[in-house]
Amino acid sequence: MGPPEQWAKIKEIVGEALERNPGERGAYLDSACSDDHQLRAEVESLLAAHADSDQLSEHPWAAATVAEFSPQVHTVGPYHLIRLLGLGGMGQVWLAEQSEPVRRQVALKLTRAGMYDSALIQRFQSERQSLALMDHPAIAKVFDAGATPSGQPYFAMEYVDGLPITDYCDRNKLGIRDRLKLFIQVCEGVQHAHQKAIIHRDLKPSNILVVDVDGKPRPRIIDFGLAKAVTPTPGETLFTHVGTFLGTPGYMSPEQADPNVHDIDTRTDVYSLGVVLYELLTGYLPFDTTQWKKQRLDEVLRQLRDTDPQRPSTKVSTNHDTSTAKAEARSTEPRHLATLLSGDLDWITLKALEKERERRYGTCSSLAADVERYLQSRPVEARPASRGYRLRKYVRRNRVAVAVASGAAVVLVVFAVMQTVELRRITRERDRADRITEFMTNMFKVSDPSESRGNSITAREILDKSSKEIDTGLAKDPELQAQMMDVMGNVYEQLGLYSRAQTLLERSAETRRHILGPKHPETLRSLDDLAWVLYRGGRYSEAEKLQRLVLDDRRALDPKSRETAESAMHLAATLEGERRYADAEKLDREAFEISRQAFGPEYPLTLATMSNLSGTLELEGRYEEATPLLWQTLELERRTLGAEHPATLACMTTLAGTLIKMGRYAEAERLQQQTRDIQRRVLGPDHPETAGSTYNLACLAARQGDRDKALDLLRESVDHGLAPNAVLGMAEDEDLQSLHGDSRFEKLLAEAQKRATAVKKTKQFGKD
Repeated sequence: MGPPEQWAKIKEIVGEALERNPGERGAYLDSACSDDHQLRAEVESLLAAHADSDQLSEHPWAAATVAEFSPQVHTVGPYHLIRLLGLGGMGQVWLAEQSEPVRRQVALKLTRAGMYDSALIQRFQSERQSLALMDHPAIAKVFDAGATPSGQPYFAMEYVDGLPITDYCDRNKLGIRDRLKLFIQVCEGVQHAHQKAIIHRDLKPSNILVVDVDGKPRPRIIDFGLAKAVTPTPGETLFTHVGTFLGTPGYMSPEQADPNVHDIDTRTDVYSLGVVLYELLTGYLPFDTTQWKKQRLDEVLRQLRDTDPQRPSTKVSTNHDTSTAKAEARSTEPRHLATLLSGDLDWITLKALEKERERRYGTCSSLAADVERYLQSRPVEARPASRGYRLRKYVRRNRVAVAVASGAAVVLVVFAVMQTVELRRITRERDRADRITEFMTNMFKVSDPSESRGNSITAREILDKSSKEIDTGLAKDPELQAQMMDVMGNVYEQLGLYSRAQTLLERSAETRRHILGPKHPETLRSLDDLAWVLYRGGRYSEAEKLQRLVLDDRRALDPKSRETAESAMHLAATLEGERRYADAEKLDREAFEISRQAFGPEYPLTLATMSNLSGTLELEGRYEEATPLLWQTLELERRTLGAEHPATLACMTTLAGTLIKMGRYAEAERLQQQTRDIQRRVLGPDHPETAGSTYNLACLAARQGDRDKALDLLRESVDHGLAPNAVLGMAEDEDLQSLHGDSRFEKLLAEAQKRATAVKKTKQFGKD
C-alpha cells in the first residue's frame, strides 16, 4: 500500500475512532487495524495527540490531519476558532467565540475542507435543518448557519461544556432515583424531536451531555448528524445504503442494524434510550459489542434479533468482579443495587429493548411516563414476556378460532399471570393467588387434547365456559371475582357480544359497590364499563344517566385524572348518539385538554379524544375544521398504535364519512374499503364494526346513484350484525334518500327494523 492509500486509510480510521467513546476505541482498532502494528501505532499516535489540542499542531501526522480537515483561516464569519473539539466522518467541531452582535462561545461545526460529497453535504444540511426546527431545553440550540468564502458549509450551535450522561452520573455518584429523573428529561427532549418529525438515530451517552444549571443537572442532546425525517420530503434521500450501518454498535436497534429493513420509525430511538437506561442503571451495555467487529454481519444481526439481554438486576448480580465499583458510583452496594433494579425497573428497561417494535413503548413519552410511575410508587405498564405471549404464539400456530377470540384468551391469561405475580409477592394474599391460578387452570383445561378428544376448542368457547363457572371458581373471593367479571365483560364488549358483557359488568359493579363502596375508583370503573356497553347497544338514555353519575364522582376525586377524561369522552359519544352535538363538543374538548396536558400529544388517550373531537366537528357540519384534524390524528395513530388498532380503524371510518360529506367520494371509498378489509381480517365478518363499514360503503354507493350495489351492501351489513341503532336510523339517513320508493329497499328496511326493534325491547339486546 503506497503512502497516499496508507494516509487515506489512517484518516478514515482516526475519524471513525474519534466518533466513538474512548472506552470503545480499543475494540474498534483491534478490528480496523488487525495485525498491522505499524498502522495501529500511527493511529494511536494521532489519537494521543488529539487528546491534547495544544499538541495537535506539533505532531507531524496531526498537523496533516488539521490541514486536511480544517479551514485555511482562523475565523469563520463572526466566529474566531479557539480549539478543535472533535473530528469525525462528517467533519469537525470547533470551540469558537462569536464577536458580534453578541459575544459568546459557540460550537462551530464544519464539513471537511474540500470534500463536498453530495451525501455528506446533504446529511450535514439535514442536521442543520433538524436542529433549526427544534426548541427544547434538552436539545442544543442552533444559532446561525452559513458557508466560508470557499463554499465550506458550517453552522453555529450552543456550546455544551458538559459530560456524557453516564460519566456525569458516575462522577457525581447519583443514586438510581436521581438518574431516572435525569433520564425523563432526555426522553422529553427526544419526544420533542419526534413531534417535529425528526428521528435522531444515534442516541448514546456521548450525544447526551449534562451540564449544571443553577445547581441542577440538565441534559443537552447533540449531534443530529444521522437524524432523518419521519416522513421524507419529495426528493429527499435516506442516507442508509444497503449493508451500511448508520449509528453506533451497541446502541442501535435491531431494525436499524438490519440492511433489509428500510422503515425505521421513532421506536428505534426508544430502543436506543432503553440501552442508555440500561447503562445508567447497571454500568453495563446490554450486549458485549467488543466481539461484533470480529463477527460476520449475519451473526451480529442474529444476536440482535434472537438473543435477549439479561435483566438489569441479573447483570449486576452476576458480574461480581466489577459490580462493586458500579454500585459505588450509584451510592450503594451490589446486593442492594440488584434488589433495587429487580421488578419494575427490569420490566421497564426490557420493554424498551424489545426485539419486536410492536412490543416496545410506542413513544418516548410512554417510556418516560412509566419511569415517572415507578418514581411515584404507582403500578407500571411494562410487563415481561409472559405465558400469555407464549400462548398467543401457540394459538396462531394451531389456528384455533378467529384472531380476535384468540386475543381475548390472551388478555385473560396475561391478567391472570399479572395477578399471580403481584399477589404472590405479598404473603397475606397468597391464598388469592392460589385461587386465581386454580380458576385459570380449570378455564384452559378443556384445551388439553385429552380433554377435547381431538375436537377444535375455540377461545370463545373457553371464555363462555369460564364466565359460567366464575361463581363456583372464585366464590371465596368476591373482590377478585368482580375483577374477573369486569375483564371478561370488557372482552365480550370488544367482541360485540353486548348481552353477555352487560350481565357480567352489572354483577361486577354491584359486587364492588357492596364491598368497596359506591364512589370507590374500581366501582366507578365497572359502572363506566357498563354504561359503555349500554351505549354500544344503542340505549343512550340509560347510558347517559349512568355516565353523568360516574363523571361527577370522578371529577370530585380528581378533575384532571385519566379516568375523568375517559368519562367525559364516553359521555360525549353518547350525546353524539342523541344528536346533541354542541354538548358533546364541550366534553370532547375537556377530555382532550386533560389528556394532552397530563400525558402529551401522542398518548393513546389523547389520540382517542382528538379523534372524537374531530368526529363531533364533522357531525356539526364543520368539515373544513374536522378534516385536517382527522388526517393528523390518523397519521399519529398509525405511527404510534399501528394500522390495525381499533382506534386507528375508528378514525379511518370517521374520516371517510367526512370526505363523503365533502363530496370527495373516491378518497372516501378507498379509505372505507381499506378499513373494512382490515376489520374482516382482524375482527371477523360478523363484528358490528365490520358491518358498520359495509353500511358506510352502501351509503356511498347510494349517493353515487348505484342502487344495485347499495342494496347488496345494505343486505350484507344487516345480515352480518349491523348495530340496532344504525338499523333504526336507516329510514332517516340522508345518504339513502335515493333508495326510497324502491320496493327492494322498503322490504329490506321493514325486515331489518322489525328485527332491530325486537332486539331493543329486551334488556339483553337479544341473543348473542
